[in-house]
Order: sequence, then C-alpha cells, then structure tokens
Amino acid sequence: MPVTIHLPSQLARLADGKRSISAGGATVGEAVEQAAAAYPALGPRLRDERGAPYPFVTFYLNDEDIRLAGGFARTIADGDELIVVPAVAGG
Repeated sequence: MPVTIHLPSQLARLADGKRSISAGGATVGEAVEQAAAAYPALGPRLRDERGAPYPFVTFYLNDEDIRLAGGFARTIADGDELIVVPAVAGG
C-alpha cells in the first residue's frame, strides 16, 4: 500500500532533494524501512540500528502522532500521509 512520506528540508537532502517520497508496506515501520532502502543515507536519520524509531523524531500518520497509536506497528492504508518531524535544537 503506497503512502506518501513528507520530509523536512534537512532530511530531503538525503533523499535526492525530494520533500515527498512514496513507500509501501502494511505498517509505518515497513514504509520507513522501504524508504530507507531506497535512500540509504536517510535510513539512519529515521530509525536506530534495531529499526526502532528515535525518540527525537516524531512521525504523524494523517496528523496523528504514531507514538500514541501503535508506533511503527501502526497499520497504514493506500493514500495515507506520513509526516516526519525531527527535533530541532538551537538558540
């Protein structure tokens, strides 16, 4: 099931400059894994070496924070949108 993954500009540079990419799978985790396979430099910025989401990267599936709705095990449907929001530090 294809979903659209929206990336912020600091991550888009790791996906050939694309702000939106398509990925498939039955769960958020599978879609993230597929995106990481297509763009290897992007993968380590989305999940840790075990494939789990980082606590400082928030994923919204259709505007719902997946941390509150099953995490990477959350099922996805064709046409869903996944927004990636990494923490930004600075002053």
